Amino acid sequence: MQDIIRQLEEKRAAAKLGGGLKRIEAQHAKGKLTARERIALLLDEGSFEEWDMFVEHRCTDFGMAEQKVPGDGVVTGYGTINGRLVFVFSQDFTVFGGSLSESHAKKICKIMEQAMKVGAPLIGLNDSGGARIQEGVSSLGGYADVFQLNMLASGVIPQISLIMGPCAGGAVYSPAITDFTFMVKDSSYMFVTGPDVVKTVTHEEVTAEELGGAITHTTKSGVADLAMENDVEALLNMRRFINFLPASNREKPPVWPSQDPPLRAEPSLDTLVPDDPARPYDIKELIHKIADEGDFFELQPDYAKNIVIGFIRLEGATIGVVANQPMVLAGCLDIDSSIKGARFVRFCDAFNIPILTLEDVPGFMPGTSQEYGGIIKHGAKLLYAYAEATVPKVTVITRKAYGGAYDVMASKHLRGDVNFAWPSAEIAVMGPKGAVEIIFRKDIGDPAAIAARTEEYREKFANPFIAGARGFIDDVIMPRNTRKRVCRSFAMLRNKDLKNPWRKHGNIPL
Repeated sequence: MQDIIRQLEEKRAAAKLGGGLKRIEAQHAKGKLTARERIALLLDEGSFEEWDMFVEHRCTDFGMAEQKVPGDGVVTGYGTINGRLVFVFSQDFTVFGGSLSESHAKKICKIMEQAMKVGAPLIGLNDSGGARIQEGVSSLGGYADVFQLNMLASGVIPQISLIMGPCAGGAVYSPAITDFTFMVKDSSYMFVTGPDVVKTVTHEEVTAEELGGAITHTTKSGVADLAMENDVEALLNMRRFINFLPASNREKPPVWPSQDPPLRAEPSLDTLVPDDPARPYDIKELIHKIADEGDFFELQPDYAKNIVIGFIRLEGATIGVVANQPMVLAGCLDIDSSIKGARFVRFCDAFNIPILTLEDVPGFMPGTSQEYGGIIKHGAKLLYAYAEATVPKVTVITRKAYGGAYDVMASKHLRGDVNFAWPSAEIAVMGPKGAVEIIFRKDIGDPAAIAARTEEYREKFANPFIAGARGFIDDVIMPRNTRKRVCRSFAMLRNKDLKNPWRKHGNIPL
């Protein structure tokens, strides 16, 4: 018995040491934490229960039989964040560069399956050189097993990827399937093929940072949601972020205590929208001023900035926010913003998170680049997402709601539950000047006539009353009362029950 206990302690020590002190020091020299240090910082102190510490690879080729480390390059298990259960895997770069073997993959799959059984979020801390080459197709099969479970878990439990080192080749597709992806600046990378292969195939000279760094994926590709300064900031933000999410699709989002009165008025909002309809304003000011304690967790802040997405709380409960941003492209919807908004709306709908839409949209972005890029199909993604969503949907039109974009942004016609408008709202097929130049084409040579007709059109449609008369707007509210009216609406909708017709799945325009 004593001999077994001694062996047990030796194996535990070997597993905790990973690839050894030298490689741990190299990890620290890069400004990176080890796999176990990351878990310790992410989870509540003392809450981590580790699984499969003694698992080893079974490869015997290329001298691998003599190179075995307990745990095989990934630490897996479960614990709590602020008392709430989560499952986590953390790849250990000090062991074979964090490369994925068949055994490594099975460890990840085991906790993914368990997370689905009990209904708890899955957090992946990715730091891997990719498939373990010595194992050949076995490691590729391991990746496919992970991908399959990512798909089965999608919409069942929240899946979040934190890229904390290299992530290349097949390794990038698991994070791509998960719901959210965070990266760390200057130390994390995602690409299908690295700079050397790119140079060989396309003759492009590009650095790893330019090809797949955190800034690239949060500003240009939209693959990642946030770029963090370092490991510590990333893990602390993950703790904050998980507080907004329900444990699974079987639960409603968590409700946290709030001292912010739901009936609080915000008089400064009465002057938020400028008198000049061509002047921009920052929609984020509205979001912060109606949120509990002004707390807004924004996602993809540096990508497709003409739409703003993220989470707030109202009366302590999580609300997903989608808002047009007049500060960028006048708030027009384009390809990138449509995809960004659609994916977020579908996440909220999958996990019972009510959606607040703040609308100031002059239409879809015109031009050949948008048309050639498929704005029709991509814009339809946002339309489809809103139309499909059955969670409570409250919309506030702050200023412009023109054309098809009015329909798309959670209008009453797409089963919007409560639709408000500010007095500054303009709901029409298009802007006054463009409309007049089409309706009164014969008067284009007469500037005075066009000006008079434009003013006539503005008086008729540049207000919320026509839509109100049709019942498309439930009420015209004072901006200062927005928080109160929105809180009351979501409280009324708390027990909403709406189901779509049975189907295997819809066919969203991908």
